[in-house]
Amino acid sequence: MIQSPPPVTPAREPVVPTAASGPALDTGAVPGGTEPLGEEGFRAFDRMVQAMVARGTGGLSPAALWLALADWSIHLAAAPGKRTELGLKAVRKAARLQAYALHAMTGAAAEPCITPLPGDDRFSDPAWRAWPYSYMAQSFLLTQQWWHNVTREVPGVSPHHQDVVSFLAKQMLDVFSPSNLPFTNPEVIQRTRETSGANIVQGVQNWIEDQSRKASGAPPVGVEAFQPGRDVAVTPGAVVYRNHLLELIQYSPSTPTVQAEPVLIVPAWIMKYYILDLSPQNSLIRYLVDRGHTVFCISWRNVTAEDRDLSLEDYRIQGLMAALDAVSAIVPGAKVHATGYCLGGTLLAIAAAAMARVQDQRLASVSLFAAQTDFSEPGELQLFIDDS
Repeated sequence: MIQSPPPVTPAREPVVPTAASGPALDTGAVPGGTEPLGEEGFRAFDRMVQAMVARGTGGLSPAALWLALADWSIHLAAAPGKRTELGLKAVRKAARLQAYALHAMTGAAAEPCITPLPGDDRFSDPAWRAWPYSYMAQSFLLTQQWWHNVTREVPGVSPHHQDVVSFLAKQMLDVFSPSNLPFTNPEVIQRTRETSGANIVQGVQNWIEDQSRKASGAPPVGVEAFQPGRDVAVTPGAVVYRNHLLELIQYSPSTPTVQAEPVLIVPAWIMKYYILDLSPQNSLIRYLVDRGHTVFCISWRNVTAEDRDLSLEDYRIQGLMAALDAVSAIVPGAKVHATGYCLGGTLLAIAAAAMARVQDQRLASVSLFAAQTDFSEPGELQLFIDDS
């Protein structure tokens, strides 16, 4: 349970630099007092339109997707050798599937044409080995493999566009997987028989409730079962410092003595602090406290529309550095072990580099987990990161 006693004022108040005023732009004023928007106004108009488009596309750029598809389709059209190879592969796969179907229809144990990739458990249930569901599964897997070949190794296509098209093709195929359709999934059909259709009725009711909650702005189903201080975030502690961006929590010791150097945990500002304090049995914070560490954790406040101009530098100075100042005031003279999680780790790495530049040596160590400092290889996320 987190209590909120009067905040401790840090020994050194963080200073928030203000942007230097640059020279005024020549907006090209015209007689009569009428002024055009100016370059910045036009850019703002562009950003507004792009933001409106992003709301309807989930943040994806339609232009980027169309460019990738155009790159792939044009180069595939100009590669007769690749198309011939794909045609021959399609014929061979169709022949294998037909031979499999002839054996499976007779009830004989037919050798599968293809096996799912490791980690793909959609067709692992024994019901998928019975006709006609075995045929559906084999047909889907062969089709998926063929489309993978269609989208890869097309001469002239840029690697980024190739990855984007391959990813899109896989996602579209997965939508039509027989495991996703109730009338082609033997597990769903069997469950429907066992419950006399009650599972379908319950599913429709769940969908209606989800849509109703979404329309009314209510939280998802099940959130009520996880209340901070009761079900999650149960490690005892108190808020010892707060400002506009954060609250700093100090957790109560559970051992007779504690380590001389405290631990400061910096989580991401897109999640709650108790992601690291879910339950007594699943809590990094409880683990550290029970081993004699003095633990501090940043709890980021929810931003509003008024905070739209906050920058990463604001989060560094008003956030992490302010929290570090408060820890130094509470445990004076002690170096701090800083731990960053997710984007909090990225922010911590930036702050540590800035501290080294000014010879600020208050950090005893920096530990990062699930945090990126090199964004040149972000995995599948890179598929959706480009200039567009």
